[in-house]
Amino acid sequence: MTDRPESKNLENHEKYMRSALLEARKAYDLGESPIGCVIVKDGRIIARAHNLRQTKQDATLHAEMVCISKACRKLSAWHLFDCDLYVTLEPCYMCAGAIIQSHIRHVYFGASDPKGGAVCSTSRIFDLPHNHHVESTGGILEDECSQLLKQFFRELRTQKKDRRG
Repeated sequence: MTDRPESKNLENHEKYMRSALLEARKAYDLGESPIGCVIVKDGRIIARAHNLRQTKQDATLHAEMVCISKACRKLSAWHLFDCDLYVTLEPCYMCAGAIIQSHIRHVYFGASDPKGGAVCSTSRIFDLPHNHHVESTGGILEDECSQLLKQFFRELRTQKKDRRG
């Protein structure tokens, strides 16, 4: 995993992560964990998505999974060669597996996930021997991504406490 992106491309990486943050805010508004994702090919966003697990009652509808499905439909292909994925939270094991299987080139994420992150926090799944190697870079707009998640879960805890009290 690369720690930080090279400074010459930082502006582009932040632009794409801001698009992922817009998706995360859509999830927030739905009462979903505020995680958003975009997939970029040749400098253009080809797919956007946010978490839909609660809304659709489907454990597989993480932002990354939905976004990968949309990108595959857009390209009429199951492999996403030359595509980069931007997501506001470090991918979990399920999403990291789908990223490997879809042959995404590079994953850029905002906040680390110390409890479930499979890229660098609890595991380094991309470093294991696979048929496809995925590069990764964390910390893109980390504070903004992290603050949105913290705010969401703080409000959720307050709502639960209010219902009990």
